[in-house]
Amino acid sequence: MSVAGRKPAAKRWRSWWLKQLHTWHWVSAAVSLVAMLLFALTGITLNHAASIAATPAVTERAAVLPAPLRHQLAGAHARDAPLPLAVAEAVARAVGVDPTARPAEWSDGEVYVALPRPGGDAWVSVDRSTGSITAEITDRGWVSYLNDLHKGRNAGAAWFWFIDLFAAACVLFTLTGLLLLHLHARHRRATWPLVALGLAAPALIALFLIH
Repeated sequence: MSVAGRKPAAKRWRSWWLKQLHTWHWVSAAVSLVAMLLFALTGITLNHAASIAATPAVTERAAVLPAPLRHQLAGAHARDAPLPLAVAEAVARAVGVDPTARPAEWSDGEVYVALPRPGGDAWVSVDRSTGSITAEITDRGWVSYLNDLHKGRNAGAAWFWFIDLFAAACVLFTLTGLLLLHLHARHRRATWPLVALGLAAPALIALFLIH
């Protein structure tokens, strides 16, 4: 095949690659855009956490477990067994804290359930003999809530898998971006110097300015 015959094929191949890369690049950008903005902003708030004032709001609640349910707290239980379902539902209705299916600490006198969550904390305790319910809820505000989402702290399985999928979308976004840079670099002389700067800046800071 002549050189003239190969050129159109090469151009078609390059055009096909460009189309694929642009498609995957914008799709991954669209999927991860909002989450990327969230993680970028919370990166700033985490970096300045010491200078962002937050006063936790603590709420205490008390109630009494209905008498017909108290017998379900008697007898032997595994140390980390959750509260019986009917008891957990009654506790949730009484104090607004839902301990359903959460590991509980059983002692001779009480059952204690820790309920950590993003941006705050909570716990509930039920007296095994009297049915007295005590609950405490701590709210550290929206900044703390978003910071904990950034870290995946006490956010549950759904958020755990979301972070993994979001990270995969970001990897796809950056790799397709790198390949697009490669394909367009000959027309943009600043491309590789800027990429090198993006690599050198954090590397130099890590090597010489972090102690």
